Amino acid sequence: MQMVQQTLCIACLRNMWTLCWSVTVLLPQCLLMALPLPPRRPEDDQREFAMKYLESFYGFKPNSGRQRRMTEVDAFQDKLKEMQRFFGLEETGELTPCTLNAMRKPRCGLSDVVTFEDTVKWKNMRLTYSITNSPAVRYSRVRRAVKKAWRLWSNFTPLRFLQRQGEEADIIISFKTRDHEDIFAFDGVGGILAHAFQPGDGIGGDVHFDEEERWTMNSSGINLFAVAAHEFGHALGLPHSSDPGAVMFPAYSFVTINEFGLSHNDVQSIQKMYGVNPDVRAMSRLRLPPKTPEKCDPGLSFDAVMTMQQEMVFFKDRFMWRTHPNFDRIGITLITSLWSAVPSNITAAYETSENTILFFKGSQYWVVQQLDLLPGFPKDISELGFPSKVRAIDAALHFRGARQTVFFTGNACWRYNEEQKQMEEGYPKPIFHDWPGVKAPVDAAVFNAGFVLFFSGNLQYTYDPIQKYIVQTTYANKWLQC
Repeated sequence: MQMVQQTLCIACLRNMWTLCWSVTVLLPQCLLMALPLPPRRPEDDQREFAMKYLESFYGFKPNSGRQRRMTEVDAFQDKLKEMQRFFGLEETGELTPCTLNAMRKPRCGLSDVVTFEDTVKWKNMRLTYSITNSPAVRYSRVRRAVKKAWRLWSNFTPLRFLQRQGEEADIIISFKTRDHEDIFAFDGVGGILAHAFQPGDGIGGDVHFDEEERWTMNSSGINLFAVAAHEFGHALGLPHSSDPGAVMFPAYSFVTINEFGLSHNDVQSIQKMYGVNPDVRAMSRLRLPPKTPEKCDPGLSFDAVMTMQQEMVFFKDRFMWRTHPNFDRIGITLITSLWSAVPSNITAAYETSENTILFFKGSQYWVVQQLDLLPGFPKDISELGFPSKVRAIDAALHFRGARQTVFFTGNACWRYNEEQKQMEEGYPKPIFHDWPGVKAPVDAAVFNAGFVLFFSGNLQYTYDPIQKYIVQTTYANKWLQC
């Protein structure tokens, strides 16, 4: 590209030589060599990366020929907003750090906007599949992961899946590399993990995994079971879902084997296509997955709330909402979309003045800095000075100026000195002693604009720490534009 620009520059200047000479503008040096190009900036690479991403997954088409560049800028921003809306991000039309972070997540190779026809599905409820190769992982492990992933879909539908040997099967499962003679080339480690084809003859229903990924059976690499469950959804006829809790969400996410499963959205979508599992006994043992939390549900409660720079972050199950004074829209995202090492169902969280974030769940806590888990974590909360009888933290309230954190456990509260890294003397104390009028248990607490916000159930209590009384009671989700 640089060579082309230089050649054009030389040609242009040569054509202008006569005109330049006549007006005594002499450019002999420019005629002998190309004008230097400005150095490439990091934002140029980011924009190029984003354009390719939007081309691949959102149907963005860069302008060519004599089309106005402004039209391309508008189209780019429109597609970027569409991507941000799909991922539950603030629709700025700009390449924000959160947007780039979402784009860099490993993901499925299929488009997020191509519509799947409801009529494109398997007519036969008994489908066969074959695993033709497994060079990256031991075959027995691949077989177990694949069988378990099929079971997720058969649990809630009449569909049944039977493995066959060789390539005489409805669905062929294989590991491929780079350009492998279909329209979806792989890109090596990271990026695109796998893709699948809609039901049909020939290649229809087939599933391809990128052989170059570090496939594992746990969370140490790319979990094969989790990716297979997603791709099998495509092989059965499902498109991508914008529900971040759904297996059919395009970006890769995996917590633990015990927590991973179909969402309410996944079950509704697959049952709409194929019906309900007719085995009454099997269905009686299965519990319909919970719905992804809705921010304006009047009964919504939070597991934890914290401030992060100028934002407030609200946690619920596997999900979180991020609010900011300048946000026009507040979308739900997975906790792992920002902090991959942080578990779901945390019970407390806060950011320190050193911009590290502590997350609590059960008797353990995690410390994250710049999105990465610090070495040696998680650790037991006893490291902070809690006795062995305290097995969980209900809420954490951090005061940046005083460099102190108040922990709530049951009916008691503790005060922790962040500078000295130890509990203050005289604690624990009953909550009513330091915080008269505040009832236990406390689900979450955060300091905001001179007040302390206590959350309990679906209610939020605004507390004046100077006068020591509750000045207002509202629904907990009032911060989520509800």
